[in-house]
Amino acid sequence: MNSESNSNSCRWGIMSTATIGQKNWQAIKLAGNGTVAAVASRNLASSEKFINQLQASVPFDTPPQAVEGYQTLLESPEIDAVYIPLPTGMRREWVIKAAEAGKHVLCEKPCASSYADLQEMVEACRNNNVQFMDGIMYMHGARLQSVRNAIDTKIGQIKRIATQFSFYGDQEFDEGNIRTNSELEPFGCLGDLGWYTIRFALWAMNYQMPKQVYGRMLSAYKREDSPNSVPMEIECGLQFENGVSSTFYNSFLTGHQQWAHVSGTEGSVFIPDFVLPFEGEEAKHSIYNPEFAVQDCDFAMIENREDVIVEESGNSAANSQESNLFRNFATLALSGETDDHWGEIALMTQRVMDACKESAENGGTAIDLC
Repeated sequence: MNSESNSNSCRWGIMSTATIGQKNWQAIKLAGNGTVAAVASRNLASSEKFINQLQASVPFDTPPQAVEGYQTLLESPEIDAVYIPLPTGMRREWVIKAAEAGKHVLCEKPCASSYADLQEMVEACRNNNVQFMDGIMYMHGARLQSVRNAIDTKIGQIKRIATQFSFYGDQEFDEGNIRTNSELEPFGCLGDLGWYTIRFALWAMNYQMPKQVYGRMLSAYKREDSPNSVPMEIECGLQFENGVSSTFYNSFLTGHQQWAHVSGTEGSVFIPDFVLPFEGEEAKHSIYNPEFAVQDCDFAMIENREDVIVEESGNSAANSQESNLFRNFATLALSGETDDHWGEIALMTQRVMDACKESAENGGTAIDLC
């Protein structure tokens, strides 16, 4: 199949009926340049149930086809691109097969079980002239460019990046979720949540790789059928050239938090919801340039805060970061031209994540990357 579609609409195949696919079904609809053409599962009944449920609330003019088996989906000439939210442990196989079938690939994160696996996946896409991209939605939000401008012009020389992404998983999560099985999700919270925090630090540093990283395992767990434990709570650090440092915390044991703070020599930028903007609110960030004033006996810290609001609605809007992701991807797929940038930054993210896990499993010993 040629990588250039014959129409002005990207025909998507969703590979699995994972819950995240429900959100992205809607994003494809709102993007305006794509349609869900088929959904594949290991059994036909699951595909049919998934389609019927979502078609009832967010319908496509032509209902997607229910497909039994992932290979059958890849063999269809009616599919231009596949969205792959399969467990991380399965992604290498199916990304490579999709590329070899001439399908563009939008891959959920973390992309792979290892840097070596991801190299094979990205190379397969490059060799077959299909687009590879990971599914970090905030990379496509309108807010990110505004934050970039603030970092570059409002806070002086960048010195420190701190992020946290966490949520609390209950006993049912611990015992039954794929994220506590090392065969399916070997990175645990570091993969599920750390992919976002690592990417943010790399993005803030204009994709300069850290020279050294460390990880500290604060808590690990494995469900009964898991060969090994996975990180449930982890703290990691990145050291860049010129004295810039970054730390991040990921956890399945701490309530919902998703903040990012970039500090410079003259001020800082704070984002309270950098992964998924709070529902019902406009996406915003705050720029701080505080002053310390002394007048005789009066000592005062003056806040000097600027709140920047970016017009960006919730995930049910056409201008949401979710819709932008699928719109941007489809534009590339329909153009017949691929952009290697997305594969390159996925590889950078994977390399840092691998090193953080290696360090954490070896008592926090620092890992040199450069």
